[in-house]
Amino acid sequence: MAHYLPPDVVARAQVLGLKARTVVEGLRVGDHRSPYRGFSVEFVQHREYVPGDDIRHIDWKSYGRSERYTIKQYEQETNYAAHIMLDASRSMLYGEGTSNKLEYAKVLTAVLAYLVVHQRDSVSLNVFDAGWRERLPASGQLGHVQTILQTLESVEPRDKTAVAPLLHDLASQVRRRGLVFLISDCFDDVDALVGGLQHLRFQGHEVIVFHVLHPDELEFPFGGMVKFDALEEKRELLTRPQLIRPRYLKAVARYLEALQQGCERNHCDYVRINTGRPLAETLTAYLARRLKMRL
Repeated sequence: MAHYLPPDVVARAQVLGLKARTVVEGLRVGDHRSPYRGFSVEFVQHREYVPGDDIRHIDWKSYGRSERYTIKQYEQETNYAAHIMLDASRSMLYGEGTSNKLEYAKVLTAVLAYLVVHQRDSVSLNVFDAGWRERLPASGQLGHVQTILQTLESVEPRDKTAVAPLLHDLASQVRRRGLVFLISDCFDDVDALVGGLQHLRFQGHEVIVFHVLHPDELEFPFGGMVKFDALEEKRELLTRPQLIRPRYLKAVARYLEALQQGCERNHCDYVRINTGRPLAETLTAYLARRLKMRL
């Protein structure tokens, strides 16, 4: 199970961290913005001092101007709950070795879970295909990472993809605002999928879509006479790839553009992942960009 937490990926990702960018709701004081006011690092407003207030929060400069005691109010910081949705449908079976989509996605899932728990937040795991396969409730205990690794070890592709209904289901179930990570090849109706993402955003969640694709799906590098077998249904196609490559690439480009634009319209982060590239490179590039946007 240790192979799901490669030291190089974990070390590079830990340096950047995974802080929430939007307001979240938590149960304890932590590192992320909360909708509740308290004493922390981001100033919000002044209020009049009342007996019992901590005198350390008196704004003495304001007192010098107005001769009135006022307290600085800050935006309280809190922990968050992250919810990882991992696609374990049969289309994720494509690829060999480290470029296999599901194995790549498992490593990404494990690293994200480790980052969240390491910074004292909580994480849930939701494995799906046409329905929910495995569901681990949110926890911030270190032992929870081990449970997630054990679950990932046992996950095998089984059924077709049906992302959209499950996005709506999660949006209806999770009331406390937090982060939702969708890790999938997103082979579903784009409009329906975007509708599910919109529902999560309407509920106040910050949503990140990790779109996992194999280089073959992006480049279609086949030659000669090839028989293509569908992974999620009983279909096959015998053809010369060079004859259909132009139309295939145009169709894929339209699909990718529609999905990315749908994410952007709903203020969801869209991260396209090519499993032919090292995860450490792809993930740290996203986390660095995310950190820059947060500052």
